[in-house]
Amino acid sequence: MAVTPPAGSGFRSGRRRRRARPMSEINVTPFVDVMLVLLIVFMVSAPLLTAGVPVDLPDANAKPLAVEKQPITITVDSAGKVFLGEEATSVDQLVPKITAMAKEGLDERIYVRGDRAVNYGTVMQVMSTISGAGFKHVGLVTLKEPDH
Repeated sequence: MAVTPPAGSGFRSGRRRRRARPMSEINVTPFVDVMLVLLIVFMVSAPLLTAGVPVDLPDANAKPLAVEKQPITITVDSAGKVFLGEEATSVDQLVPKITAMAKEGLDERIYVRGDRAVNYGTVMQVMSTISGAGFKHVGLVTLKEPDH
């Protein structure tokens, strides 16, 4: 013989009703999707951030310098045009522009990138103009020679 509970006693067919608990787990799938998209975007855009004047640098057997901050870069392309950063300029305008950019004054580090095909005299004219203005840290940029 089955005993039925009295009406209003809170029982339903012999079991207690449990309250639905809130879900305490975080769904990470959308987060992973967003992170993968960002990874792809940064992988595609990273090579574009190193834009500059295309130059065929000569090879040298020297070790790279350890630099804490970005130096001022001057480029002489194969046609003999002079660029300060990515902006074309003349040799006469070079010193005033560098002086305006130099945060450390005459101790600013300046790198000269000369194309392999450019006349040696053009690169030396740029370097002597910079050195003649009193800048102390002027260097040439080359590519590392491949190991044979």
